[in-house]
Amino acid sequence: MAKEQLLDPAARKKRTDLDGALNYLLIGSDHRPGANPEDQRSDTILIVHVPAGMRQAYLISVPRDLLVALPAAPGFPGGPDKVNAAYEHGGGGEGGARLLSTTLSRLTGIRFDGAALVDFAGFKQVIDQLGGIRMCVDTPVRSIHTRHQFDTGCQQMDGARTLDYVRQRYDLPGGDYDRQRHQQQMLRAVLDRAGETRLRSDPVKLDRVLRAAGGALTVDTNGVPLDELLFALRGLPADALRGVQVPSYPQTIDGVSYVVLDNGGGGLFTALRDTRVPEWAGANPRWVTRL
Repeated sequence: MAKEQLLDPAARKKRTDLDGALNYLLIGSDHRPGANPEDQRSDTILIVHVPAGMRQAYLISVPRDLLVALPAAPGFPGGPDKVNAAYEHGGGGEGGARLLSTTLSRLTGIRFDGAALVDFAGFKQVIDQLGGIRMCVDTPVRSIHTRHQFDTGCQQMDGARTLDYVRQRYDLPGGDYDRQRHQQQMLRAVLDRAGETRLRSDPVKLDRVLRAAGGALTVDTNGVPLDELLFALRGLPADALRGVQVPSYPQTIDGVSYVVLDNGGGGLFTALRDTRVPEWAGANPRWVTRL
């Protein structure tokens, strides 16, 4: 598990403790160094918000096509673009994560307590080492990548099948919003599977899972020892996770499909800054899903 500086200094919270509410940036991508620049875009962008007391957690999915103002970066003058283009213009990897963190910090008004960059190609091995995870398909869909037909119902999926499913957005009634929700469900399923007693009592299997996770993750804990962070988050109740979609809607501008904020995000970013996300979630059930 590599440790890097994934947060731009302007997007980093100036503290190294776990007191109070926490905001972590989670970026998922399949793209390795050396890929074409146009392929260096983040597939998944999540703000993980944990209110003080660590009894709840909110996985806030940022639409990858969200229209934002990107800051300037070496070789890039800045300007309006889709939020996932920040990863590309920052050069991918750690540089892309830093530009993305700055973009989101300016958009939301928050600074992050830490960040993680997930290589989904490696994450597939984590799921396989766990023996697969249980995913519940709510709408039948055929993969545009493999042509596999995903039928409704709960089923065990290996890593390749899981990642194929959570990438789908075409032919789903909610489009990219459904894809965001399925990715949130995947993370919940991985946490549930990793927390099973059988894994903790099998040191050989646990070592394989940890090695696979280490190869798939780059983390920036902002000075907090990783074991302290994991120990603190371990106490989250089983029903503590909520998936949140940023209030927004699709719009075509000059022939390009974007997602634009609905009324500036419907007060979500203000709730993040004021540490009132549970209250916001209760008042905005349309955008919240129990995972």
